[in-house]
Amino acid sequence: MDDMLQKAHLVIEGTFIYLRDSTEFFIRVRDGWKKLQLGELIPIPADSLPPPALSSNPHQPPRPLMPLSSVSYERPALHLVALNTPFSGDLRADLQCFQQARAAGLLSTYRAFLSSHLQDLSTVVRKAERYSLPIVNLKGQVLFNNWDSIFSGHGGQFNTHVPIYSFDGRDVMTDPSWPQKVIWHGSSPHGVRLVDNYCEAWRTADMAVTGLASPLSTGKILDQKTYSCANRLIVLCIENSFMTDARK
Repeated sequence: MDDMLQKAHLVIEGTFIYLRDSTEFFIRVRDGWKKLQLGELIPIPADSLPPPALSSNPHQPPRPLMPLSSVSYERPALHLVALNTPFSGDLRADLQCFQQARAAGLLSTYRAFLSSHLQDLSTVVRKAERYSLPIVNLKGQVLFNNWDSIFSGHGGQFNTHVPIYSFDGRDVMTDPSWPQKVIWHGSSPHGVRLVDNYCEAWRTADMAVTGLASPLSTGKILDQKTYSCANRLIVLCIENSFMTDARK
């Protein structure tokens, strides 16, 4: 039970949990967990076959009950992925996100995790999906409960033990290709563009001009630190709407 409470932020709303020791059933809801009231026990006949035993060979998985091709393991989510190289403040980020997503075989639309002169960061994801879908990394591990939770004003806190991967599958938190573990964003804690601190709408790498960015070491994706636009930092891309079978 304690483990379930501690890891609630990693569990998608609507997920069922069964506690074998206490035979209790819970469902993840918006503000926590709700215990489900089960009906009376329907006993299994004494002469019925026992449940399948686990294999004595730990490397041999149990045989599936149905063909794998008939089961979909994809769950609705929006992916947050880094560009394959760091960039200074002069970048065509949306184009880079689009091109690298396509090169990686991702068919949905990816937008830069940046406020621009045309749009605040908080509005980049389609409105209908800002609360309903978790934000995950390239391998489906949850970074945020949903898009709106990033912009609550607390800096977009995330679990630093969950990696952020680039489109070519490298962990930007540990890979030396990104010497500075810092993410450009140019936004307030609520995801609003800050025109004095977004490298002149991401059009300059001038050392004298500044942009807002967030060191990953803070455990926040929207920490409010100012960097010269000459710095080459991490640039993230967000899948801005869910697309079934988005990856081939």
